[in-house]
Amino acid sequence: MSVVSALSLAAAAVPTGAEKTLLDYIAQSREVGLLIILLSLFVTAVIIAQLFSIRLARLAPDDQINALDQLLASHNIRGAIEYCEADGNRSLLTRVLGGALIRCARSPFGYLELKNAVEELGDQEVARLQRMTDIVGLVASIAPMLGLLGTVVGMVGAFDTISAVEGPVRPDSLAGNISEALITTVMGLIVAIPCTAVYTFLRNRIDALITDIGDIIERLTAHIEQHQSPGQSGSPRPQNAGKPAPRQQPAQPQRGEPAAGPRGDA
Repeated sequence: MSVVSALSLAAAAVPTGAEKTLLDYIAQSREVGLLIILLSLFVTAVIIAQLFSIRLARLAPDDQINALDQLLASHNIRGAIEYCEADGNRSLLTRVLGGALIRCARSPFGYLELKNAVEELGDQEVARLQRMTDIVGLVASIAPMLGLLGTVVGMVGAFDTISAVEGPVRPDSLAGNISEALITTVMGLIVAIPCTAVYTFLRNRIDALITDIGDIIERLTAHIEQHQSPGQSGSPRPQNAGKPAPRQQPAQPQRGEPAAGPRGDA
C-alpha cells in the first residue's frame, strides 16, 4: 500500500554501481511524487479507520440487540425508543430501529408503516457508510492520473533539454527527465492498484453486514407484529365511530298551513 515501502524495494533491486537511496527516488519525482506520497498516507489512514468502524460489533452491538429484544418482547415501545435515543447507544441499529419506531408512533397508520420506515432509514445509513468508502475509490482514480501528470512533466523536461542542447544530445542528459516520468507512473500505480482492491472489499463487507443487520431488525420487529391484535391494525378510526346517530326532529309546518294533529270526527 505505501509508496515508501515499494520504492525501498525498487532501490534495493538497483545494481550496486548505480545504487540510489529512497530519498533519491523521491527527489527525482519532485512535486508530483511528493503529492502521491501524501495521498497514499491519507488513504491508508482512511482505510484503517474504515476497517475499524465497519464491523458488526460497532454497527449492531450484542448488548443493544439483547436490550431491545427484551423491551420489544414486553411491548415496551416507549422504552425501546428512549433506549435508542440515549447518547451512549448510538449505532446503526439504534438509528434505524429507533427512527422507524418514532415515525410509526407519529403516523396515523401506526405500525403498518414500520417496514417502509426501516427500509428508508436503512438506505440512508448504507449511503452514509458508502460515502467514506468512496474516498478510497476516488484516490484509486486520482493516483494514476497524477502518475500520468508526472510522466508528461518529465517528457516535457526531456524535450526542453533536447531543444537547449546544440548538436547531438547525450543520453545521460535526458536520463533524469525520463526517470522522473517513469517513477511518477510507478508511484501512481502503486497507490491505485491496492486502493481498487480495498474499495471492492469494503463495499462487499458493507453489503454483507447490512444483510445481517436487516435480519436482526426483522427478528426484533416480529415482537411488535405479534402484539398487534386484529383491532389494533393501526388504521385510523372514523371520527363518528362509536357515537349514537342524532335523533331526527319532526318537520315544522309551513306558515299558513294548519299544524298537523290528530284527526277528529266532524
